[in-house]
Amino acid sequence: MTTYLKLIAVLLPVMAVAACGDTRTDRALSGAGIGAGAGMLGAAATGGSGASGALLGGAVGAAAGGLSDKDDVNLGKPWWR
Repeated sequence: MTTYLKLIAVLLPVMAVAACGDTRTDRALSGAGIGAGAGMLGAAATGGSGASGALLGGAVGAAAGGLSDKDDVNLGKPWWR
């Protein structure tokens, strides 16, 4: 499996669960946190840089959370509220 396919396999579930909370800010923040963690793990699994993976995953997760609506994916109230 190529590195790009591994990255997609890691980031797809991140995008699916990135949106938690009612407000756009809550969803972007939770998406960034989930994406950063998944990106770091994905980069480590593929032999890449953990920091780069966390940065890329956090950006993708924040975008997925911020651009999605609570009616699209709703995982309930975020843990910080």
